[in-house]
Amino acid sequence: MSSEYGKKLKISVFGQSHGRAIGVTIDGLPTGERIDIDELRIFMARRAPGGALATKRREPDEPVFLSGIEDGVTCGFPVCAIIENKDMRSGDYAGLTQTPRPSHADYTALLRYGDSVDMRGGGHFSGRLTAPLCIAGGIAKQILARRGIYVGAHLASVGCVEDVRFPLEPAKELFDTVAARPLPVIDESKGELMAEEIKAAAEESDSVSGTVECAVIGLAAGLGSPMFDGIENRLAAALFGIPAVKGLEFGSVIPRGSENNDPFVIRDGKVKTETNNCGGILGGITTGMPVVFTVSFKPTPSIGREQRTVDLTAMTETTLTIKGRHDPCVALRAVPVVEAVAATVILDILLEENTDGAF
Repeated sequence: MSSEYGKKLKISVFGQSHGRAIGVTIDGLPTGERIDIDELRIFMARRAPGGALATKRREPDEPVFLSGIEDGVTCGFPVCAIIENKDMRSGDYAGLTQTPRPSHADYTALLRYGDSVDMRGGGHFSGRLTAPLCIAGGIAKQILARRGIYVGAHLASVGCVEDVRFPLEPAKELFDTVAARPLPVIDESKGELMAEEIKAAAEESDSVSGTVECAVIGLAAGLGSPMFDGIENRLAAALFGIPAVKGLEFGSVIPRGSENNDPFVIRDGKVKTETNNCGGILGGITTGMPVVFTVSFKPTPSIGREQRTVDLTAMTETTLTIKGRHDPCVALRAVPVVEAVAATVILDILLEENTDGAF
């Protein structure tokens, strides 16, 4: 399986949703970086299951480091960490390889890997695999912060309810405030409406879509490359590895060029742009403004309503009702995951750019 990304910083995710454990290998971290495990736990808790608006699966998501960190410091060798799976109900997924769930990977996984594929809880395709991504991303965020680079995100929309967008140049303090809220939003009144939207979908045995807006601040201008190895390309390749991601937009597109173009200005002796519709990237290279993008998540395909499918043994049409515990809105718990993936990609690019070892 192609479950690895990165050039200088290689992230490899392994495990299945209902296997003994899931985990990540992180190869290429700078040596001598102190990792605050308590801070990492706080970050991972933002993604963890449970709560009134999420799946009822209970997992402590405690990372166990097997290598690469000694006495709290990276030692130069690959970091390997696992998270044991504790709360599985595999019986809820019996027979799904023969009656695949609509809009899930059950059918395509069967085609690709055959009858022995483990699709309990979604197997390797499950959102459960975003937990080890948060280990890698939480570590990357700490390393970037020491260099004045911060990554933050918020729940930009749920269904038809939209949060306000990040300001032109968001501050770290705003990121911290949003991350500490029950719903990671800028406008708490919008968060209340989003919660109602999620509850309404759950009460109707349904699910709802959402978007996550992410910003990276503190990046120098001039990072990246044109065409196929630009900042957008690198971020997109990794972000689309997050389960349920269906769309990605950098900055914003306004219909007329006269309105969409970002005028250049001088502020405090530096070149800035008056607006940031380009999302801080031109020609695949950073402008010095915040890198801003929005990720779209589809509604959770596992819903409690009866749905049409096929019986692959009998080759007939049939119906199924999905059991198990599922998030009524994937985007809610995906906010820290988007931060995590963005942080690893940005760190990878910086390590690659600093070929003289002065990172």
